[in-house]
Amino acid sequence: HPLCPCTIYPLGGSPAGCSHVNGYKVDNWKQNLRVIYQCFVWSGTAETRRRKAKSCICHMCGAHLNRLHSCLYCVFFGCFTKKHIHEHAKNKRHNLAIDLLYGGIYCFVCQDYIYDKDMEQIAKEEQRKAWKFSLVISAPSHLSTGIGEKYTTWEPTKRELELLRHNPKRRKITTNCTIGLRGLINLGNTCFMNCIVQALTHTPLLRDFFLSDRHKCEMQSNSCLVCEMSQLFQEFYSGHRSPHIPFRLLHLVWTHARHLAGYEQQDAHEFLIAALDVLHRHCKGDTINDNGKKANNPNHCNCIIDQIFTGGLQSDVTCQVCHGVSTTIDPFWDISLDLPGSSTPFWPLSPGGDGSTVNGESHLSGSTTLTDCLRRFTRPEHLGSSAKIKCGGCHSYQESTKQLTMKKLPIVACFHLKRFEHSAKLRRKITTYVSFPLELDMTPFMASSKESRMNGQYQQSVDVLNNDNKYSLFAVVNHQGTLESGHYTSFIRQHKDQWFKCDDAIITKASIKDVLDSEGYLLFYHKQFLEYE
Repeated sequence: HPLCPCTIYPLGGSPAGCSHVNGYKVDNWKQNLRVIYQCFVWSGTAETRRRKAKSCICHMCGAHLNRLHSCLYCVFFGCFTKKHIHEHAKNKRHNLAIDLLYGGIYCFVCQDYIYDKDMEQIAKEEQRKAWKFSLVISAPSHLSTGIGEKYTTWEPTKRELELLRHNPKRRKITTNCTIGLRGLINLGNTCFMNCIVQALTHTPLLRDFFLSDRHKCEMQSNSCLVCEMSQLFQEFYSGHRSPHIPFRLLHLVWTHARHLAGYEQQDAHEFLIAALDVLHRHCKGDTINDNGKKANNPNHCNCIIDQIFTGGLQSDVTCQVCHGVSTTIDPFWDISLDLPGSSTPFWPLSPGGDGSTVNGESHLSGSTTLTDCLRRFTRPEHLGSSAKIKCGGCHSYQESTKQLTMKKLPIVACFHLKRFEHSAKLRRKITTYVSFPLELDMTPFMASSKESRMNGQYQQSVDVLNNDNKYSLFAVVNHQGTLESGHYTSFIRQHKDQWFKCDDAIITKASIKDVLDSEGYLLFYHKQFLEYE
């Protein structure tokens, strides 16, 4: 749990506790706290577990779950999620409560979990007693001695504190380190899943979230996809080299996204969107702000998925008669881009075969770039007489133009190159080569830069130095073969210029040229200023 703002950790010294616990530390407070831990938190015997299950219910709604907390001043159990324990604390002015699942102490004045050295010591002692007692009862006699100590929490030694004092910055991974690289067994046409898992497990901010144990599960056990992803990150960064078998992940995907169930080959893009949707639904409790404020993204959600992947797409519809503009902003997790060679007319936007460079992409004669696709995506489009809209200014149906731009950029921008074409007359794969850069500047495609493009022609934006809009490529998903029979692989960036090819269980070193020469199906870019070296 995050700690109370009052809590200070002087390196090498004792943590200073929250000042609000002083009102609790009177008379027999230590013995009272021990009884609460023994009876309601750490259950060492079957009897205490039965007593906990029977008595630990919310006194207001009767629920067993919803992060049940117990008041430390009186016998009252209340839901934390539904804020019943908060109501009790406010009415009775009982400022402290204990989490009955994890044993953490919550201060309602600070509105956060707190650390107190004396309370922590009691919690550890009672937890060790419960572990030992449980193992002595359940384990054979020759295994019981000392097993409980195996799970005691880590505390830094004096030597480690000294090292922390001289090395306060975040740990850096050396360029020759391969931690985080791990193959995935193909469970029967599951390469579409494996390549997306590789991309997600190498997303910097998503990795930081899961490896810092930020997820607070509120679902039934064994049904939460976020819990499984958390376990997957632990597996990937454990240092094990043998390929991982993602059978539990596959089962949960089949359970929560039934259209992907079965052993047929599925679309990697479809799996990505389904996975993000399920993760978003399962981690809604993992909000950074618990103060009721709406999140600063178009989905108005504070979950880690929306914080990283959600952007805002602005649609401006302009009446051709009165030139009135109707604007809407919709959330997106990815941008799907049309390609030359599709049945959709493609507007040629390349500067030509003069060898010029835009957004770090070399324009060879006849080649198409990611920037071309983005310029086509954000160009004004005449909707025509068959798609008239009712203009709010004219109060009648008029012809109009529509233009899409980026109102808010996500931390991770995913571009889907539409290589699979499905229509009533046609089902085929488009193999057009599209060059994409290692570094991408999205400034020209922002709504704020709209005035820098006139008549659909690109002009250099005056805001080219805006670093907030600059991205670095960190993953590429490729599809080899035909629409009927194919195979997915991925390229993953491990360090700044170090790439690896992931082909299910096999991982091999790759060059930057290998990456940039690949066909490209899904391209993952991360905002540069939020990346870590």
